[in-house]
Amino acid sequence: MIVAGGWRRSVTAVVRSTAGVRWPGFSAPSSSPAAAAYQAAGCENKVPLLSGRWFSILSAPKTRTAIHKTWLNPLVNNLLGHCSETTAAAVDTSDPSCEKFEYQAEVSRLMDLIVHSLYSNKEVFLRELISNASDALDKLRFLGVTEPELLKEAVDFDIRIQTDKDNGIITITDTGIGMTRQELVDCLGTIAQSGTAKFLKALKDSKEAGVDSNLIGQFGVGFYSAFLVSDKVVVSSKSAKSDKQYVWEGEANASSYTIREETDPEKLIPRGTRLTLYLKRDDKAFAHPERIQNLVKNYSQFVSFPIYTWQEKGFTKEVEVDEDPAEAKKEGGDDAITERKKKTKKVIEKYWDWELTNETKPIWLRNPKDVTTEEYNEFYKKTFNEYLDPLASSHFTTEGEVEFRSILFVPAVKKDDIVNFKTKNIRLYVKRVFISDDFDGELFPRYLSFVKGVVDSNDLPLNVSREILQESRIVRIMRKRLVRKAFDMILGISLSENRDDYEKFWENFGKNLKLGCIEDHSNHKRIAPLLRFFSSQSENELISLDEYVENMKVDQKDIYFIAADSLTSARNTPFLERLIEKDYEVLFLVDPMDEVAIQNLKSYKDKNFVDISKEDLDLGDKNEEKEKEIKQEFGQTCDWIKKRLGDKVASVQVSYRLSSSPCVLVSGKFGWSANMERLMRAQTLGDTSSLEFMRARRVFEINPEHPIIKNLNIAGRTSPDDPEALRAIDLLYDTALISSGFTPENPAELSGKIYEMMGTALGGKWAAGSPISQEYGSPGVHCGSANKVTPEAEVVESVEVGGQK
Repeated sequence: MIVAGGWRRSVTAVVRSTAGVRWPGFSAPSSSPAAAAYQAAGCENKVPLLSGRWFSILSAPKTRTAIHKTWLNPLVNNLLGHCSETTAAAVDTSDPSCEKFEYQAEVSRLMDLIVHSLYSNKEVFLRELISNASDALDKLRFLGVTEPELLKEAVDFDIRIQTDKDNGIITITDTGIGMTRQELVDCLGTIAQSGTAKFLKALKDSKEAGVDSNLIGQFGVGFYSAFLVSDKVVVSSKSAKSDKQYVWEGEANASSYTIREETDPEKLIPRGTRLTLYLKRDDKAFAHPERIQNLVKNYSQFVSFPIYTWQEKGFTKEVEVDEDPAEAKKEGGDDAITERKKKTKKVIEKYWDWELTNETKPIWLRNPKDVTTEEYNEFYKKTFNEYLDPLASSHFTTEGEVEFRSILFVPAVKKDDIVNFKTKNIRLYVKRVFISDDFDGELFPRYLSFVKGVVDSNDLPLNVSREILQESRIVRIMRKRLVRKAFDMILGISLSENRDDYEKFWENFGKNLKLGCIEDHSNHKRIAPLLRFFSSQSENELISLDEYVENMKVDQKDIYFIAADSLTSARNTPFLERLIEKDYEVLFLVDPMDEVAIQNLKSYKDKNFVDISKEDLDLGDKNEEKEKEIKQEFGQTCDWIKKRLGDKVASVQVSYRLSSSPCVLVSGKFGWSANMERLMRAQTLGDTSSLEFMRARRVFEINPEHPIIKNLNIAGRTSPDDPEALRAIDLLYDTALISSGFTPENPAELSGKIYEMMGTALGGKWAAGSPISQEYGSPGVHCGSANKVTPEAEVVESVEVGGQK
């Protein structure tokens, strides 16, 4: 019985089971238990491989048991009879009723998975094939040290790509180690068998793994990416260890391939491998020279060997122009003897030639001491298509548990929105081959997405297609170190003698750091020194929290702030009055993100952040005896005002934060401030239920030293029901609502109260004899008659439609 979960194995595990042998008279699957036992017994070279149709047990589910009993077991016995050692890879004889089988794989189905499911982007085929060519060159360079005879052909180490856009053909040629006939069978005829992996294992076994061979391949499926865009692939290879050249040929939908010896003298190569891709009809656009050049620059720009592409070029030259005989006769006449200067014109003559495509060198592999600032800037501009030099750069190498090299840059201008965290600013390379720049926070958090750079590592956990960075402990360690280096780089800008650089940085990326205060609590200590704010003592220049702490008074315990919609509003708020008198500096949070960022920080250098617009403000100068006397004197007045205002306020208290204003409306200690309430109201998708809950507690504070409050205190004791006193309380609340930053619920009602109060205050103030009244109020001025008397206005009662009152 075949185990039901077999097909849920990874592609790598499945393809590794396909290598095997074929036995005369049988069409056995390459991954059968017999093949496994045969190879385990060391008899893989005793029987030749025979051509034949691939057979899969899975193709006949109804007769699966019979096939295993009648075909598989005799084959296993036959194989074991030819070997000197036995194995129990296929059948467990301890229980006659129980049979053990290995998973099978259909070659055609497996190829279909590789071509259509393994890679998400077709254009990576060129990256994979160039990586194979680079490995071949690296192997030859490494082996040539101990075997100089391999380099007998004086051929440069390079990779050349030629295209035929008319016929849809791409040819990739390298001068690497090449392959023998058997290596073509092993490496190209066996899916998921990596020749590079075998070579690295051989190095390790020979205790020479310490040599940096820079080999790229590891999965053994990169070659088959050619079938993403090709109907047919022809591989012509000549090994440096052989004098013969062999040709491997395979098609996309075929289950077999052919190998023959190359006999055409014109197609012989001195050494290496030449791949010819016959593109599919829909993919012939890849054969355009410019498309190939762009793909090489994107994916293989930093491969250690030169890559040449076949490009069309041109140069300008002058050519003679045939002169019209009639025009020549007109200009020179019939008897012209003097020889006239011949006319010429400039034309562009085109030709084809090899062009070096990967000119930019991977400077992150060099020692930072050997790289100049100009080289960093030039690399930054070319790699990220920028036109301005970066504000800062950081070149570093991390060793230990995780080894990688990186160069990070802080751009001079902002291009991406803070919400867009898929900015493609970090380019990930594995052994100098571009893997991806599409990350969803694996290497950098969203708020640092503006940082640009390259990361190159040899031991990143990638999936088989080398497109997806798999989550692992290594990735988390890399992220932590990259973020730390980014903060060090930004801190260097802030400590620079040129303050303009950090002002420019803050203007472009200040919101990103504020977002970091909200999203990244683990890095608060690194973010806080980089923040900048205006303050009551620095309204024209941003200051840091370090500068604020240095300017704090001796008796000041906390860092005070006020959130408002503008500097003007913050500067004129009544909450500042007592703090200004005490010469305490107050931060002005005028950006919508400032208040949330500060609330998430909570403290800085053991100094708590305190919102001066909320209740229970402690300025450190309380006098308990005096406070007790004031509460006794104004306690009845506070109760009277609370009774009048009702549910509009949670309580009425005596204020110790005011000096010139009669009253102020403060927020609850755990509720929204006026600024936050304004921001939440403006949210398109705001939750109105939470708005009502968070703004519920408001405290009305009165200034006992103000004349208005003193008069109300008398009125509350003597005439608590006086309409004018009650109207004064209502007006005080509405004005405190506005001056404290809140929005009045009924502006029209507030306007009516103000007009009524103005009418009472101004009534009869300007008599008929005043100059203003004579000029504008006298009817004689407008009517032209000084003696005309204005009749009294007639009072008309309103009548409803239909004549009813």
